Formats: sequence, C-alpha cells, structure tokens
Amino acid sequence: MLSCGLLWLVYVWLQLLPLPIEILQLISPQAARWHIAAAAPAAVGMVPLSLDVYATLEGACKSTAYIAFFALSLVLLRDRDRIRYTAYTLIASGVLQALYGGMTSLQSLGDVATGTFVNRNHYAGYLTMCLSVGVGVLIASLSGEENQTWGRFFRNMLQWVITPKMALRLGLVVMVVALVLTRSRMGNSSFFISMLITGAIGLLLAKRATKSMVILLISLVAIDVFVVGTYFGTRRVVERISQTTAQTEDRDEVAGYALNMWKDYPVFGSGLGSFAAVFPRYSEDGTPASYTYAHNDYLQFGTETGALGLSLLGLMVAMSFAAALRAQYLRRDPLMRGLSFASIMGIIALMMHSAVDFNLQIPSNAMTFMLILAFAWISLYHDRAEA
Repeated sequence: MLSCGLLWLVYVWLQLLPLPIEILQLISPQAARWHIAAAAPAAVGMVPLSLDVYATLEGACKSTAYIAFFALSLVLLRDRDRIRYTAYTLIASGVLQALYGGMTSLQSLGDVATGTFVNRNHYAGYLTMCLSVGVGVLIASLSGEENQTWGRFFRNMLQWVITPKMALRLGLVVMVVALVLTRSRMGNSSFFISMLITGAIGLLLAKRATKSMVILLISLVAIDVFVVGTYFGTRRVVERISQTTAQTEDRDEVAGYALNMWKDYPVFGSGLGSFAAVFPRYSEDGTPASYTYAHNDYLQFGTETGALGLSLLGLMVAMSFAAALRAQYLRRDPLMRGLSFASIMGIIALMMHSAVDFNLQIPSNAMTFMLILAFAWISLYHDRAEA
C-alpha cells in the first residue's frame, strides 16, 4: 500500500516535469498538440505533461498530504487507546456535523441539510463514513459470549441499553436522521447497500463472532431508517430517486464527454486537477461548460491521470479492502473486527458514491477516507499475538 502511494506521488509530481516536446509527442500526442497551440512553435521547447500546471501542483501537494496522513496513522495508532480515541473522535465529528446540519435544516422548514459543507452530497458522503466507523465500534462493543442462549442474549441486550454505550447508539440515530435530511439519493443508497453487503460479509466470514449481534445491529440501523427516517423525510429521498431520469439529469452527458476526453489522454492523462481547464473543449451545446468536476471520481482520475494513475489508486483501495476482509476472517479481537467492519463498509459506500459524485476531490472526505483505509491495515496487523 505504501509502495503504491509512493509510486502515485512520484507519478503526479512527474506530470509537472518539463519534457522535450518530441518526447511528449510520443507519450501524449494530444497534450503536445495543445502545448504547441498555446505557444509559437519556435518557442516550444520543454513542456510538462500537465495542461494545467498550477492545478496539478495543488493536486500533487494534496496527494502528498493524504499519503503522509495515511503513513502517520499507521505509525501513531499503535495502541488500543489511541485507536479507540481516533475512532470516537471521527464519530463525534459526525455527530456534531449531524446536529448542526439537522438543526439548520429543520429551522429553515424543509431545506436540505448540508452541515458545514457547500454540497449536500459531500456532506452525506462524510456522514456515511462516520456512520461506518460508528457501526464498527458498536459491533466491537456488542461482541460478547459465544454460543449463548437466546434468553441470555436478550438479557445482555437489555443490559446494554442502560449502559453508556447507548450514547453511541443515539449518536448513530442522529447521524442517520441528518443523512436522510440531506435528500442525497446516492448518499442514502450507499449507506443502505454498504451496510447490508458488509453485514452479509461479516456473517459469511465470521468464525467465532456472535453472529446474532451482527444481525441485531443491522436490524437496529434499519429501524432507524424506516422509523426515524419516515418522520424526517425518507419518503422525499425515495421520491427523488424515483423521479430521476435521463431527461432530468445531465451527469450522463458529462460522463459521455469525459469519456471522449479520456480517449485523448488514455495512458498518462491531462494532468491531475486539470479537468476544469480541459473539459470545456469537449462539452457540446446544451451541456454546461462550467463543470469543474466530472461528478464521477473514476472518470475524473481517469481523464486527469490516465489508466496508469487510475490503476495505482485502484490498487491502493483494493489492497486495503482485501486487508479488511482478511481481518474480518482471521481476527477474533472485537475491536479489530469492528475496525475491519468499518473499513469494509466505508470503502463500499464511498466507492458506490464516487460513481456519481466527486467526494474524493473534497479534502475533508479524502482525508477521512485515508483514515478508513488505514483502519483496514491496523485491523489486520495490530497486536497479532492474540490467543
């Protein structure tokens, strides 16, 4: 994972390296063409691969910060208390965002919740990641005796309700309410689907975990959505989803134009962060040329960094997902199983949401996602000398 991260950094910084125009014509003819068109042919000498140097410089600096944050998470989260404090800090951040966004939405009589975010979809993406960690921590707290009777199971559940762990449960309720109030179609859908898929994975891979507790947790979250969500507007989210058609959306057109853009820069891309500068050349009449993002992280990274850059990013996520799956199968430690559950759910949710939005272009969401990837590796390798 770290090797892929370092390769990614080398790659994006190399997009800023001036190259002889002859070499650029070999590796990216379209980029060379635009560099030549932007200057007098006689003045063209050394030019970079990127078509927007300042945007690529900004993207490279952000990427460096994200990889450094991931590495520091692995280095610093070396004991159980730090891991718990970090997880609870992220949950507390989600609860505060949910309280702020929910209260402002309800006070304004039906406006969608956005919290401190500009866009409700990015707010929903952040809440989904915080919910994933909250669900994982809740699973860790629910893991208990094996092979217990149903009577003892329900007695344990009643005892759990009157303990301080109920505060975590209420925090999840608050975040679910705020998520519903965003009216974000994919934000809510990704939460539902990722929770169900991860629950199924947890049951399939569980060795000695209390399977009934995982089932109970999923049912409790479902109750949140169908009971609490009904009061706060689940119906309106469903209506938005049902009313979505090709005629009411122009993201499919943007995706088509972005694919045409990618065909011109298939391997190395046009430069990280250059989408806003390059895309207007490919948009036709009737589609806004002011799209700064592709509303699809896969297409955006593909157009900006090509197949090579997208492959590096995909490999980083895939390896982290595999690490979380292994931890879910191998680990018996409740905290590590909870972290792996959180990572699996968070990765699935954000990967789904990234197909229709640009959460990974938002620094707060990208940084939170890097922490979730770090949790995957921590859950697999932390304190492996367990009985």
